[in-house]
Amino acid sequence: MGFLYGNHVTKVGLGRITENTTQNQGVVIFSMADVPLGFGVAAKSTQDCRKLDPGGIVAYHQSDVGEYLRNEEEIG
Repeated sequence: MGFLYGNHVTKVGLGRITENTTQNQGVVIFSMADVPLGFGVAAKSTQDCRKLDPGGIVAYHQSDVGEYLRNEEEIG
C-alpha cells in the first residue's frame, strides 16, 4: 500500500532521495511529479538506503494529505 494510505515508504516506493539525508531527519515526501504528499522521518541515511533490501523501510509515515479524507467524519 502507498504512503497516502498511512504506510511507511519502502525502498521499492522510493524514486529519489536527497543526498546527505541523515537518519531520523524530518523529511517531506513528494510524488514523482513534485507534488508534496506528506511528512515523515528518515528511517535510514542516504548511504544506508543504497544498501537496503527492496522491502526495507526508508521513511516512517507521520502525516499525509489523504489523512483528512480518511478521518473526515471525526474532524468535521
